[in-house]
Amino acid sequence: MNPLNSIVGSIVLGFILAVAIALGIAPHQFSILGFARWFHILSGITWIGLLYYFNVVQTPAMARAAADKGGPGGAGVSKYVAPLALAWFRWGAVATWLTGMWYLGDSKNLPSAVTLGHGGQDLYGLVIGVGAWLGTIMLFNVWVFIWPNQKKILGIVAATDEQKAKARKVAAMASRTNFVLSIPMLMCMASATHGLPL
Repeated sequence: MNPLNSIVGSIVLGFILAVAIALGIAPHQFSILGFARWFHILSGITWIGLLYYFNVVQTPAMARAAADKGGPGGAGVSKYVAPLALAWFRWGAVATWLTGMWYLGDSKNLPSAVTLGHGGQDLYGLVIGVGAWLGTIMLFNVWVFIWPNQKKILGIVAATDEQKAKARKVAAMASRTNFVLSIPMLMCMASATHGLPL
């Protein structure tokens, strides 16, 4: 069976390849901290990649599909694409947050990050802490505003047309807020050890 014929097979093959490369390069250098960072990056790419997909591709495309009275509409996307993308999106958010806390905890930087570098005394803690707090706000938005309202929009939960209209606005604003917050969040995550780009 070709692993490239399934998502699970492709993911497993990617992990096997990554481990083989790591063992080939440095067979005695396994680091739990490096493992936590790797998982954090992988899950973050999944979460933020889908956030960008929703904001830059799907939402504008669905608006155009709704405006195209003679076209096929967005029913296929609403029925098949959006629920699957939202599942990867919300669990990617959880995995990103948990692996970030794992990384900060194992690296002994969690107290400094939570306290924003002990009030600015530790630059790394301040920068990574701002990023972590932005990510925490974004996780909150996913589970408290985006997902509950998307369930109404997609018909997973019963809702009147008026409730769906309100849900669209709330989910859209929370998603757009996360889109905006992701930009400084990513800057902080990348800049904590590499310097701010200012």
